[in-house]
Amino acid sequence: MMIGCTALLAGFLLDLLLGDPQGLYHPICAIGRLIAFLEKRLRALFPPTKRGEHIAGLLEVTLVCLCCFFIPFGLLFGAFSIHFYLGMALEIFWCWQLLATRSLRDAGRQVYAPLAAGDLPGARKAVSGIVGRDTKSLSETGVIKATVETIAENTSDGVIAPLFYMAIGGVPLMFLYKGINTMDSMLGYQNDKYLHFGRYAAKLDDIANYLPSRIAAYLMIAAAALLGMDAKNAANIHRRDRRSHASPNSAQTESVMAGALGVQLAGNAFYFGKLYEKPTIGDAGREISPEDIGRANRLLYGTAFLGLLASLGLHVLLWL
Repeated sequence: MMIGCTALLAGFLLDLLLGDPQGLYHPICAIGRLIAFLEKRLRALFPPTKRGEHIAGLLEVTLVCLCCFFIPFGLLFGAFSIHFYLGMALEIFWCWQLLATRSLRDAGRQVYAPLAAGDLPGARKAVSGIVGRDTKSLSETGVIKATVETIAENTSDGVIAPLFYMAIGGVPLMFLYKGINTMDSMLGYQNDKYLHFGRYAAKLDDIANYLPSRIAAYLMIAAAALLGMDAKNAANIHRRDRRSHASPNSAQTESVMAGALGVQLAGNAFYFGKLYEKPTIGDAGREISPEDIGRANRLLYGTAFLGLLASLGLHVLLWL
């Protein structure tokens, strides 16, 4: 029990203090390379029919999940077999790498800086690194919305969900979650290329994020109250708009963020040159501004700290 609590706490604090360790190969990059490698091989093995792509996509999901769980499990087992402190250090290090609180905050700041300087092209370039939509023609309002939405969604995907899975299953389950999430980001598109091949990746990500996204939403409402934001409106907008998204999970935290800030998020967006019509989330009580990126980051940090406390408590309850 104490090993898991120590790894959670130490990894979380290292992430806040230092962000991603620089100069070291990130495990998410390795997962991404594995996904791309398997996609290429499996597409070559099966015919490009609906059934063939379903089978190939299912095999992709199965193989990636097996690798993402059992490789970290085996390496941790080996490290602990050599020496307790070696295993402990590896667990803390991976927990540090797989949390993204500081990185998410920094990404928001990298968009805010050019906006504050009046450099819209620079802001578009910065936001293009953290969103999947087309950004070349985004207005200033569009850039801010995209950034705030990303902070909201990734508060769940990049912080609360990894903490949750670390609490209930340790680093191997945390790795498994990140593998599922990375597959969705690479394969889970509703376009001609991935509609069938990426179907199981997208569905599994929906399942994996179902509970964490809802936990994240309620933690965010609590954080809004503690930070003096409009928690009542956050709760009301969450109740009303939490299903206003094609994904069953993404609008959970986006609706809370919109309500807490008193702005309107989401709406139509271009992906790969094609317009996708989406409902809006929240009410346009005021025009969104660059300062809302900083407010979103404050809510991210407040939610992350509450998520840490909840995860530590959950870990203790499960392993007593």
